[in-house]
Amino acid sequence: MFVSGYAVVAGAAERLVLGYDSFGNICGRKNTPVEGANLSGLDMTNKKYVFFLNSCNLEIQSLKISSLSLCVSSCPQQQLNSLEDLQSFARNNGSFLCVYNLNVSSYTLNPKAAQLCPTLPVPPSKSFPLFNRCVPQNPECYSKYASVLISMVNEMDVFHRILSGILAGRDTVIGLSVLALAFSLILVLAFRFIQTLLVHILVALVVFGLLFVSGVLWWLHYDYRNDPSTELETEKENVKFLLGYAIFSTIVTVVLLSLIFVLRKRLQFAVQLFRIVSKIIGRIPFLLFQPLWTFLILIVFWVFWVAVLLSLGTAGTAQATSGGQVEYRALSGICYMAWYHFVGLVWTSEFILACQQMVIAGAVVTCYFNRNKNNPPPHPVLSSISVLFCYHLGTAVKGSFLITILRIPRIVLLYLYNTLNQKVVTNNFILLQKNAKRLFNCCFCWLCFQKSCLRCFNQHAYTTTAINGTNFCTSARDSVCILARNSAKLASISCFGDFLLFLGKVFVVCFTVFGGLMAFNYHRELQAWVVPLLLVGFFAYLMSHNFLSVFEVTADAMLLCFAIDMETNDGTAEKPYFVDQELLTFVSQSNKLTEGQKHRNTRPFQDNEDGTELQPM
Repeated sequence: MFVSGYAVVAGAAERLVLGYDSFGNICGRKNTPVEGANLSGLDMTNKKYVFFLNSCNLEIQSLKISSLSLCVSSCPQQQLNSLEDLQSFARNNGSFLCVYNLNVSSYTLNPKAAQLCPTLPVPPSKSFPLFNRCVPQNPECYSKYASVLISMVNEMDVFHRILSGILAGRDTVIGLSVLALAFSLILVLAFRFIQTLLVHILVALVVFGLLFVSGVLWWLHYDYRNDPSTELETEKENVKFLLGYAIFSTIVTVVLLSLIFVLRKRLQFAVQLFRIVSKIIGRIPFLLFQPLWTFLILIVFWVFWVAVLLSLGTAGTAQATSGGQVEYRALSGICYMAWYHFVGLVWTSEFILACQQMVIAGAVVTCYFNRNKNNPPPHPVLSSISVLFCYHLGTAVKGSFLITILRIPRIVLLYLYNTLNQKVVTNNFILLQKNAKRLFNCCFCWLCFQKSCLRCFNQHAYTTTAINGTNFCTSARDSVCILARNSAKLASISCFGDFLLFLGKVFVVCFTVFGGLMAFNYHRELQAWVVPLLLVGFFAYLMSHNFLSVFEVTADAMLLCFAIDMETNDGTAEKPYFVDQELLTFVSQSNKLTEGQKHRNTRPFQDNEDGTELQPM
């Protein structure tokens, strides 16, 4: 909260995209005065464009353009050759191109007008479509203006270039997030009323999406690499990122296509599993609304996080100079606070998702351990929410923190990998570089595998917490013991279901990223768009995971309850099973049990009297 409050007070994100004049006024909004600057604090609501008084002879000094700049309501469309032309343009268009304290009637009378007005002749200019600058259209002036802009952008650090890209493409990012939401809702309905045909359609769409996105990435990389107009450092970074995206997408495509080919005959088991899951959700219909509330909370948090990030990127102090102008001086240590802020994004997002998983697991446990299946307990979702907030918020915090810890080494490895790619010195260093890359690749793959296992491990720990009411560590230990004794029986069932849900998430990410590629490629004036595209892909995955986790957590909780039910009960009149016949038959068929093991009086799992017994609440 300290970082958030400090960033909002010290930052002004509008400066990054709207632009500001030489007197500290942000164009397009009302401003507060700066001490020592008489022309600051003006109302610039109707003056949205930045105009440079010497646009044909700009120079850059310490990341600042030397020419005086003003906020104007419109850019001059025609060349202005004299002070009389400037005066006529101001009176006809209401756009004043001289310094604010010079009255329009004094343009031709004031002896200092030549210093307070733009250098003559003023070339015709048009407003830049994204950053609200008046760009000269004269070929000679435009080439000088563009060269200064290129030099200035290239000297900016990566952090500020990323912020510029996010701000410039904010409308596209919001639109793509809404698209990801629509895809996620469609998949929720598809899994709720799942049929075999829908599964085959989903698999076909995923295959098409993977191949198409990989092809488009390779095509864009070739197109950008051979574009002669690529001069900005951000455009060169786009080429590198596109190559990395293309390679990663191709590898994922090959791996997933291989898995789909191997498991194509077992997808019918996943269809049967989700039919049973859909029946449980039908008994608790409010489970389908749970992702909606989670999504709204995530949206509020993400908007707040992005606002704080933008404020961090523009955090600085306004100081008046001797000539009455204003300079914004950036504060030191902002980049370190941004990394801290990024860790907060991952941890808080995972915590919100963990709370949703615990609510779903608690409702499923309450419904499973109910003898009368036709009369489910009243308000299981509200009951699970109340138990979560009263007793188990610490469990959600610990589980989300473990996932965050595994994400940090991955980020460090990616940073070191990129650093090695930028350094080429001697032959010995190149050999060390290759060996280090192999080591980083192995460590990165291992961390990805560990994170996937940990996410599944946390879900089982949340379910055990909902059953026994124990803390996170105790629940994690008990769930590991239960799953270790029954892994051979339940692993294949859970894997098929998780794989089908993962294909659904890939479907959402693929088509959202494809829409982003088309949108950002259409608006090529968005220079730093690769990071916003990565942000869109991350948000799309979180949205799809948020909505599809209803089925994932329900299936995992149901199977864990089933395993506990089989261990604590024997099917006799004294200790009858809680499971219904359909689930028992499905598990028996999927594991190829004998006909004699399908009856209730025969235990499909072998008892372990020395193991941990979990007693349902």
